[in-house]
Amino acid sequence: MNNRTVIVQDKMQQGYTYVLTAEMGAGFDPEFSPQLTPKEMLAMGVFGGRYLSDCQEEFPKDWFEEAKLYSGADPKGDAKLNFFEIHASQPLRVWREKGWIHPQDPRGWFQWYCRYFMGRRTEDDRRQIKRWKAMARHVAQVKGNCDFADLNCRRKQRQALLHWAYDSVNL
Repeated sequence: MNNRTVIVQDKMQQGYTYVLTAEMGAGFDPEFSPQLTPKEMLAMGVFGGRYLSDCQEEFPKDWFEEAKLYSGADPKGDAKLNFFEIHASQPLRVWREKGWIHPQDPRGWFQWYCRYFMGRRTEDDRRQIKRWKAMARHVAQVKGNCDFADLNCRRKQRQALLHWAYDSVNL
């Protein structure tokens, strides 16, 4: 892979640059095995359609061909765009207060994941992978409390799992 530099110019980040050092969708840490790609997540409906709506230039165009995006003014987006039609996110303000936001990824984990998927590797990867792994407890809770493929069982928890690249539709 030729190292390619990406220059970010969007509403939340201007002039941030990073280098893609791995092939897209490959070279993942052995402890990190997301079940959904960013493209699949966007098409299924995550974050009320608010995520990445102003920074599509940074990412592959095909990620947005079927993406469910919200263009309205509500900062929560539209829950109807989410796969489970329910809000399952903390506001960005809460993420900041809890220290979950790294300055290189001001939108949070999903932005980190999109960039990681594209081939960026950084010092924050270990922390983000640890956070992703912590979500597995929710998979166990859904499996332990819901009949297989009962999509009405624990909808908020299932939507949250989608936000973390877990395929909560097929649990």
